[in-house]
Amino acid sequence: MLLYVHIPFCVAKCRYCAFASEVMSSDALDAWEKAFMLEAAHYGERLGKPAVETLYLGGGTPSLLPPHVFERLIRILKYHFNIPPEIEFTLEANPDSVAGMETPRLWRAAGVNRVSLGVQSCCDAELSMLGRPHNAGQAANAAALLRVAGFDNLSIDLIWGLPGQSFASWMDTLTTTVALNPRHISMYGLTLEEGTPLAASVGEGGLTLPEEDEAAQMYVEGGDFLAAQGYQHYEISNFARPGFASRHNQGYWDGKDYLGLGPSAVSTIAGKRWQNPATVAGYAALAGRGAWGADAEELTSQILDRERLMLALRTGKGVNLADYRRIMGQDLRDAHEPLLRALNEKGFIRMTEESLRLTRQGMLVSNGIIGRLVFSGEQGDFLNQFVN
Repeated sequence: MLLYVHIPFCVAKCRYCAFASEVMSSDALDAWEKAFMLEAAHYGERLGKPAVETLYLGGGTPSLLPPHVFERLIRILKYHFNIPPEIEFTLEANPDSVAGMETPRLWRAAGVNRVSLGVQSCCDAELSMLGRPHNAGQAANAAALLRVAGFDNLSIDLIWGLPGQSFASWMDTLTTTVALNPRHISMYGLTLEEGTPLAASVGEGGLTLPEEDEAAQMYVEGGDFLAAQGYQHYEISNFARPGFASRHNQGYWDGKDYLGLGPSAVSTIAGKRWQNPATVAGYAALAGRGAWGADAEELTSQILDRERLMLALRTGKGVNLADYRRIMGQDLRDAHEPLLRALNEKGFIRMTEESLRLTRQGMLVSNGIIGRLVFSGEQGDFLNQFVN
């Protein structure tokens, strides 16, 4: 089982962020911690102190937790769950929260062995526009401090397609990031989320997104650059040195059961899926009722199998054709021959006798391709333009 803990607190809300997060206060922190203790105890008992394959502390900004709260969190997790010392244990952190050696050493002593650092850009103007609480210099310093503290497995998150971002500035960010020698790099395309200040600024014309062709160039040529530097493109947004792909995320893509603790956290266990309330107040109210997982959705084997096909198509390995035939009840090549021929001619896919995978260009239009191949065209009408 995979274990995820959502810690929803941040120094400030970034202008692009629509995640379940809020500015930390003593009252909110106290309410979150009390609810978390109840939830961990509930599932530890209900599942019989289950063995955990990977542990991931996400947010929000988990690195903001005061040391005494962080230490209690770890004690609670180890009391209610079987957490072997050798598992992948990831903590998300922002560069501004890694200002010295004391905190990283605390994390390392607690068993954290992988840090995912939210850098997003190495351009100070872009960071300011995003409302990030750090600058490029702080990001480089944080990476260095984490290395000294013993974190060999460092992941760095970046965003491409930002307002005002050029292909040149994006490549500068990638070059600077690679020089920090992280084992893993995630590069996400910006999504303008409704209701965020950044979406409002773009909608009002105050900020301008890159042209579509330039944004595509950022993804494709940026990916080519990382591949040339020895990073394997193993999932649409993720690149890793050999042996350093995220085991936690791979578990999701492989369809393993996972338990999510904390506000907004999602769980999928034994064919059922549920999600906690997004706010700390709602999460605390749920804890008061003890109604954990009361609204769980029953997932059919067909839903789970199609999800696995969808997630497989997002990975560098692609989808196994025998798995597709078993799940969909038809041969992929026979059912979609004209579409596959057109996609192959456009350089969007590569096929062998055993599998189909998306190329980097194909990953740019992955939603449409997956919609046609897995969900009967519900998301893929635009691909008709490629079929004669």
